[in-house]
Amino acid sequence: MAPKVTLHYFNLRGRAEPIRWILAYSGEDWTDHRIEFSEWPAVKSIPPFGQLPYIEIEGQTPLAQAYAIMRYLATQYGLAGADEWEAGEIDALADYAAEANTVLRPYAGAMMAKDEKKAQQIADEITETTIKPFLEKYEKTLQNNQLQSGGEFLVGNKPSWVDFVVVQLMDETLRLKSDLLEQHPLLKGLCERVHNLDGIKDFLETRPDTPL
Repeated sequence: MAPKVTLHYFNLRGRAEPIRWILAYSGEDWTDHRIEFSEWPAVKSIPPFGQLPYIEIEGQTPLAQAYAIMRYLATQYGLAGADEWEAGEIDALADYAAEANTVLRPYAGAMMAKDEKKAQQIADEITETTIKPFLEKYEKTLQNNQLQSGGEFLVGNKPSWVDFVVVQLMDETLRLKSDLLEQHPLLKGLCERVHNLDGIKDFLETRPDTPL
């Protein structure tokens, strides 16, 4: 039995959501510790860099930074590719997704401030400048992987942690514009496959409903 993981993050999807999916998919016992904003000042000194998310594992020092956490957990649960080359491909695709996530932050800020007019303005801008090119590149990646390996995921023949990162990002972008995937059938299919994976399906059906 793998050591139990405790994930600490705000009561939001945010940067921790793909980590939650990895842990849910693993089938291992884990704790989803959600911190309310009112609690944050009292516990801010605990994480290594004073930021969330971070994880705790018995016998280890806490591990922070979302992508470092995902890479570590992926190696533990068979989600890091079949070999070092696939691991590199996964990292490259994940780093590109991180760029798109950065662009979404002003939108998230406007939503947290409940400024719906500003949020919609930002959504319209980033959809054209960033999200649509992102979708096109990942659609092409899926097409190439199908031709090369027959796989239905972004890399190789089975799920990897970057599938979770990209699909969770797709879920967020569909909140900007609900028809964004209509011209990208392979991405739409990837979302359906990941949503229905063992562990993830149950998690999605029972997770708290949060604005972000």
